[in-house]
Amino acid sequence: MRSTDQVTRGRQTDPHEISDSAIAMLDEQGTVLGWTQAAERLVGYPAGAAVGRSAALVLPSFEATSTASAFVEQCRARQGWAGTTAIRHRDGHSLTVSMRLSMLWGQDGSVRWLVSVTDVRTLSQEVTNGSVRESLLTRAPIGIVVRDPQLRCTWVNDTMESHDGIPRDRRLGRRSTEALPAAGAEACEAVMRRTLRTGATSVHEFRRRLPSNPRREHTLAASFFCLQDAEGRAVGVCAISVDVTESRRAQERLAILSEAGTRLGGTLDVMRTSQELADLAVPLFADFAVVDLEHSVPAGEGPPVHIGQVGERLPVLRRAGLASIRQGIPESPWDRGEPVPVPPATPFTDMLRTGRSHLEPVLDTAPGTWVDQDPVRARVIHENGMHSLMVVPIRARRILLGVAMFVRTEDPVPFQEDDLLLAEELVSRAALSLDNARMYAREHAAALALQCNLLPQRLRGGTAVEAASRYLPADPDIGVGGDWFDVIPLSGARVALVVGDVVGHGINATAAMGRLRTAVHMLAELELPPDELLARLDATLERLSEGSPDTRDQLTAVTGATCLYAVYDPVTRKCTMAGAGHPPPAIVDPQGRVTYPDLPTGTPLGVGLGSPFEAVEVELPEGSLLALYTDGLIETRDHDIEAGMHRLSEALTEPGRSLEDLCTRAMDTVQGRAPSDDVTLLLVRTLALSPAQVATWTLPGDRTAVRSARHLAAGQLAEWGLDGLEDSTELIVSELVTNAVRHSTGPIGLRLIQHQVLTCEVFDTNACLPHQRHAHTTDENGRGLFLVDRLSRRWDSRPVSGGKVVWAEQELARDTARAGPREPAIPVPVSL
Repeated sequence: MRSTDQVTRGRQTDPHEISDSAIAMLDEQGTVLGWTQAAERLVGYPAGAAVGRSAALVLPSFEATSTASAFVEQCRARQGWAGTTAIRHRDGHSLTVSMRLSMLWGQDGSVRWLVSVTDVRTLSQEVTNGSVRESLLTRAPIGIVVRDPQLRCTWVNDTMESHDGIPRDRRLGRRSTEALPAAGAEACEAVMRRTLRTGATSVHEFRRRLPSNPRREHTLAASFFCLQDAEGRAVGVCAISVDVTESRRAQERLAILSEAGTRLGGTLDVMRTSQELADLAVPLFADFAVVDLEHSVPAGEGPPVHIGQVGERLPVLRRAGLASIRQGIPESPWDRGEPVPVPPATPFTDMLRTGRSHLEPVLDTAPGTWVDQDPVRARVIHENGMHSLMVVPIRARRILLGVAMFVRTEDPVPFQEDDLLLAEELVSRAALSLDNARMYAREHAAALALQCNLLPQRLRGGTAVEAASRYLPADPDIGVGGDWFDVIPLSGARVALVVGDVVGHGINATAAMGRLRTAVHMLAELELPPDELLARLDATLERLSEGSPDTRDQLTAVTGATCLYAVYDPVTRKCTMAGAGHPPPAIVDPQGRVTYPDLPTGTPLGVGLGSPFEAVEVELPEGSLLALYTDGLIETRDHDIEAGMHRLSEALTEPGRSLEDLCTRAMDTVQGRAPSDDVTLLLVRTLALSPAQVATWTLPGDRTAVRSARHLAAGQLAEWGLDGLEDSTELIVSELVTNAVRHSTGPIGLRLIQHQVLTCEVFDTNACLPHQRHAHTTDENGRGLFLVDRLSRRWDSRPVSGGKVVWAEQELARDTARAGPREPAIPVPVSL
């Protein structure tokens, strides 16, 4: 019988693996016929002193003839002997050795004995050092072949046939190339000739396929020893082989698992981890590998699928990893990112229901099998010669993360149970990384969804500004940050522009951003100047950071933020701004010149320094661009802030473009690199109200001001064509001017602004802000602001330099039903 696939690979083993065993060959009477250099090193006798003499020279048990004969008969009955015994060194001391006595057969049925001896101290030292390189000759079973100087087989043991499939009668008297004609046999002979020539022992490793199991490759480690006669001449070569298939496969599996520890899970990207798993499997133990993830895993959204709860509706899988030894990966009908259907009544569905792996060493493609139920997979199976299959669930805490499939096409050896164990171990390691990435993806998706929902969905610039914005979250490995922006309409056609950045990343930073944005909106309703608003926001943030004693150490506390707050007035075209640790805005005039105002940086909010904030006022020509941004737009790991500000300036130098185009140009400066921080940009183009839309008067601080105010307001409304608002406006003006006369000194200012609404503003020198009272039926005063509230869309007051402004807004297309029946003019206005 002959091996169908001879030696396929040979390599020179590491020098540390060369056997130190001493070899001697004996006849049936125990006379030494052959000796090796290792035997001389062990016992001190050269070949000339040992060959031709009895083994009793070194084996005390052979000294008595009767004892030696009994021992030989015992060895013949057992076809050998192995154990620990004592031998005698030439200088007289004894050595404890591990000895193996193997019986060899010759052509005429004669018997020879091969003795292999290893010093126990050597073995103990190897065990003490934790070495796995135990001498090849101390393990069973071993195959032995002895050849003459012409490399013809003269002696062989019975075990050798199990190693290469060649029976004894076919081997004896023949060379390796005659009994095993293959390139590998010639390589073996070359090693043996070198051993005969040099006398040195060598160890080589070969791979063969046996007729008994042609699909499985066996690894053999062979040691070659030169046998010498009494004159020290080479009389033959002894080849001792050991089947190390399992140990080598174990070492290969350990190497794969070790590599998996360094290659899997280096990032929190589930798609990248899946591809790493596929790349690791091919070509180490598979020819083709795919990793399909349950669709909620990459998206970070949707309820998880639990093992064993698969009903009629099968989970949706998405291809995430793909690797093949073939160019172009023809084995996969689906590319990465595409959905992969799960056919019913296949090993895939069984695996999803049970959570157990599926091993099909020989893939059955006969009619009537599960392959027929899946035409797409059946086609690629037949076209690519898939013959062995493993399907392993990717799971974590009974949650299905996906499926990994491993296939062999070119490698003829089918998958075995140990391959499945290796695949399951690899998949379980990848599952830990994927589960961590899945949970992070869910948190990242939740934080991003929260961030997007907390940011304004529509910017309302009114008649003050046109606005556009961009938001780019940070790299997923870093997490969503706490950036936000806002455009907040204020009274008098003014608008507040806000951009801010909460310290930190993740859902806690996003939640903190939402709280801070809400606080800014509430403070903006108070119509505070920018510097005062930041001061109050700083105090608010400190209170939020302190929290209650039982929550002080929680991660939800706000640890700090930067902010830029600006108020633009389209009537005066003046913009007042203040910053809290935030970079200054970019201002682009209509000619395209970019400047950055000399804005005091200020301290970040919530850090507890208590430093005052300073406001700066600039006048902007109509059509100017104002760019507010977070530091993620201008600061990178590789470039400083100045370089980023220069890139932003270049992107904004064409103010004639639309705001959307300019936003895109500005964001292009960060495209192509994973931002280490969120990137936020708020871009506005300033508008201005024409003088015809604003009417301003200065009135004396006495009762004549009330009548004059009503008369002036009525005339202006007639000029604007707003006669329908005349009665309500006269009443509002009367009440506001009357209160100004009663509670302040000095001149009174009256201003009407026609924009999206009609705004009436009354200025006085009293800094005390009014508030609405609920008058009782017997009270003579306290109904004035109640009347203003009923007649206006909204009203309020705001502090200004030198006093305050009380204002009220009315819709231009007024619904007269809201105010009730029209009442006659009141000669003497009701006061507060």
